[in-house]
Amino acid sequence: MQVFKVLVIDDSAFMRKYISDMVTSDTQFEVVDTAKNGQEAVEKVKSLNPDVITMDIEMPVMNGLEALKVIMEDHPTPAIMLSSFTEKGARETILALELGAFDFIQKPSGTISCDIHVVSEHLHERLRAAITSKMKKRPIQVNVVTESESIEGGSPKVPIPPISAAPAAPVIPVKKEFIDSVRKPMIQERQELQYRTPLSPKKLEPIKPEAPKWDRKLHTVETIRETAATLASVPPNEVRESKIKQSKRTTFNQLVAVGSSTGGPRALKELLTGIPEDFPAPIVIVQHMPANFTKSLAQRLNTFCQIRVVEAENGDRLEPGTAYIAPGGWHMTIRREAKGTCVVELDKQELRNGHRPSVDILFESLIPLKDLEKHIVLLTGMGSDGARAMKSLTEHGVKSTFAESEESCVVYGMPRSAIELGCVKHILPIQEIAPKLLQVVK
Repeated sequence: MQVFKVLVIDDSAFMRKYISDMVTSDTQFEVVDTAKNGQEAVEKVKSLNPDVITMDIEMPVMNGLEALKVIMEDHPTPAIMLSSFTEKGARETILALELGAFDFIQKPSGTISCDIHVVSEHLHERLRAAITSKMKKRPIQVNVVTESESIEGGSPKVPIPPISAAPAAPVIPVKKEFIDSVRKPMIQERQELQYRTPLSPKKLEPIKPEAPKWDRKLHTVETIRETAATLASVPPNEVRESKIKQSKRTTFNQLVAVGSSTGGPRALKELLTGIPEDFPAPIVIVQHMPANFTKSLAQRLNTFCQIRVVEAENGDRLEPGTAYIAPGGWHMTIRREAKGTCVVELDKQELRNGHRPSVDILFESLIPLKDLEKHIVLLTGMGSDGARAMKSLTEHGVKSTFAESEESCVVYGMPRSAIELGCVKHILPIQEIAPKLLQVVK
């Protein structure tokens, strides 16, 4: 039996021992060393070449986000983040996933508890998945939002050039004509809006056409973390309405449903940033994540996308040009009201396929909506959640079905299960799904 090398990174000596014991409770894993801060982690990843690392975020000298950024640039290694289930921990974890972390688990409290075996099983499951999956060295887009560009202004932010997990990979230039076609409406819109602060209202300064230059000294991981804290300080109601985008249509005859799991946050970002503001259908999404994390994910995506992205609430009426992410810990279904509108329903029924929210439950709720053309998408993720319901939808006349291809999946589980059931019409890498979806919807 092959034994895999694990590097454990945490600033607490007690937690390093605690996590190491959890890792080695499965004989398939060996802890080759530990590190007490990010700087040590960077050095030991280079010298020891571990198969996978576990990483805390809050550490002295160099924190986990800074270390992860360097590791993914210089020596890409699958990383499992240990996250606290707080809002701050959720924000930092979403950033870590953007920077290239494979997945995360809840950080143990350090006390012996009845769920220690559950945490241990989750850790081993993710360690195996991280090692056995084909980690793709594709560019990781990390957008930095400056303090002066509050999300209340309503315009998507100017993307910073991508940080590549594989430094040798070429950066594909974007045509100036395309940039102008996207930015000119944004500039005009922003000039017409007012930016309000708690002290006094003032006019927004026009956005300059030229994009900011990339500067590693200015655009650091710390800047990203400060940005996330700024976004989280906005009250939930303001975040949901931050884009101030009114749908041109209040009715629709098409619906897009998406399911994703491990690797999903980056895949969703790739998909949703390719959807234009005037998209004529709502998008409903199940991403396997706990509570707080789905809220932070929705807020983060909302800052980058032309469409509005929100964490769904019970009773939400679906609107075109809006993506609704099921909240962690709740199943999400869609039902048709008597007057014709489609609304979100949330419930706490038992787990399905080990998950709540479950992709299968969302997809199954769409079967009775016979008057809607439905487009079903399965992205990267472990297991088979969503595959059976996608098969059922094809038997009930679904318009189109998509699965992310193996070449771009972090974990080729959920899409493969659907493909094996013979219910997928379009099998595409993640960067090609949005263009094809626009083609079939419009």
